[in-house]
Amino acid sequence: MPDTAPLAFFLILSGAAVGSFLAAWADRLPHGESIVGAPSRCRACGMQIAWRDLVPVVSWLARSGRCRGCGAAIPRRLFYAEIIGMGLAILAIWVAATPADMVLGVLWLWCLFGLVLCDLSDFRLPDALTGLLILTGAAMAWSDPARGLPDALIGAGAGAGAFLILRLAYHLVRGREGLGLGDVKLMAGIGAGLGWAALPSVALVAALGALAVTGAFWYRGARASGATEIPFGAYLATATALVWLWV
Repeated sequence: MPDTAPLAFFLILSGAAVGSFLAAWADRLPHGESIVGAPSRCRACGMQIAWRDLVPVVSWLARSGRCRGCGAAIPRRLFYAEIIGMGLAILAIWVAATPADMVLGVLWLWCLFGLVLCDLSDFRLPDALTGLLILTGAAMAWSDPARGLPDALIGAGAGAGAFLILRLAYHLVRGREGLGLGDVKLMAGIGAGLGWAALPSVALVAALGALAVTGAFWYRGARASGATEIPFGAYLATATALVWLWV
């Protein structure tokens, strides 16, 4: 195996930039803003943020987490996302057996992290991220001698098919949507990356996590009146990362 230290170092540094990008994407979703076309601005004063204040981690620490123009606090979640992006790269590098596994594993975890952030922010799972997850999952299966591309296609079909049936059944029984198409696409990506046999484990871990968190909020009296939406895609993505790291 060739020396992977330069690649690992590059991926870890890139993790901060990717985390920043994903956090900004999730932050703009509720406002309908483009992540590509619009420059970064302070939400307090509207000033465009200069390039020197967009260096991941360093700029936040240098400015003490405040806008250069008005001094308003920059949300800590943006800084935490940069740190998590680096941490996910370290995890993927740690479990990788080859340079290809390293790159694909990092992309896999970053996609899942982006989906978590977007679902928590606006109950949306962007097609760009679910599509990239499917492609990355297929590449992971293709690079694995024990699986191959046909296994990825079977897993993607099983994941998407199972959740599509659940979606249609819920709508038939309750007369309203319980699962979005984004969850169906997410399950296609999960099935492609992990294979059909891992899907029950992912669903179980996600359901237990959702029940635990919802129960904790219920216990603390944080229930909203009427039906409460649950960002189940975020639980699925988190469960997927845990199952992938476990196996």
